Amino acid sequence: MAKRDPENEAAESEPAPEVPPTVGERLRAAREKKKLTLEDVAAQTRIPQRHLASIETAEWDSLPAPTYTIGFAKNYAGIVGLDRTEIGDQLREEMGGQRFATTSADVFEPADPRRTMPKSLVIGAVIAAVLLIVLMSFLNRRSLDQSEPNAVAATNEAAPSAPAAPSPAPPAATGQVVLGATAPAWVQVTDQGTTLFQGQLQPGQTYTVPATAKAPMLKAGKPEALNVTVGTTPLPQIGPAGKVTTVSLLPADLLKTSATAASPPASPPPVPSPPPAKPRPRVRQSAPAPAPAPEPAPPIQPVTNSQ
Repeated sequence: MAKRDPENEAAESEPAPEVPPTVGERLRAAREKKKLTLEDVAAQTRIPQRHLASIETAEWDSLPAPTYTIGFAKNYAGIVGLDRTEIGDQLREEMGGQRFATTSADVFEPADPRRTMPKSLVIGAVIAAVLLIVLMSFLNRRSLDQSEPNAVAATNEAAPSAPAAPSPAPPAATGQVVLGATAPAWVQVTDQGTTLFQGQLQPGQTYTVPATAKAPMLKAGKPEALNVTVGTTPLPQIGPAGKVTTVSLLPADLLKTSATAASPPASPPPVPSPPPAKPRPRVRQSAPAPAPAPEPAPPIQPVTNSQ
């Protein structure tokens, strides 16, 4: 019977050491535990799905440089709830066992072109921004142009205006009304239907309207023969000559009537000049016909005396 080697039996009886899971296996297990797909992780990390699959299967040849790959693995670990630093260190050992002396910044590969913004949309956004800037500049310039006239108008309104020249005051309607006559004139003075005076004024005779009269009226047959004064102010003729005239004898009415009569009459419109006369056609006269030549007188025959 063969003799057993105790050393070999001891070696066969010891269990083989367990191989720890790789980074890809740990990431895949954590992803499946959270019930996520590679597409979900790619959408959240903006890492191409093919790179995530290569990390899970340890296909290093399909991945970019180690720095990018380690950054991808750290982002993947953050999504599925694993320690980013621990996953980065383990992946660095699996890819070559070399530990970098300095901590490099996480650099990520550009996202999948299918997930980037279309170029036409980028160009449209730039054009829209330029148009918006131009429009805002135009509106700002327009508001400034409109504010300048308003400021000038406000300055003009704030400036003190020169006082207007006072208009000449009308003559004061004071004093009693006195009627006089330069020739015999028939007059009638009434006040609200009551006759105050009626008769014929003779030259040099006057009549003073009572100051208590409220609405005195004058009816005159010959206005041209009357002299009317208000206080010390003589008035012009109160009516056309030869016509019966009825006027108010209140001082204010008489002064107003006299002012209207004193204003110069409006000039009549110019009379259009007649159109120029058309020249008459010249008649060409023919030369007179020559007079007929006189007929020759018959010859005078000598008269002979017969014996």
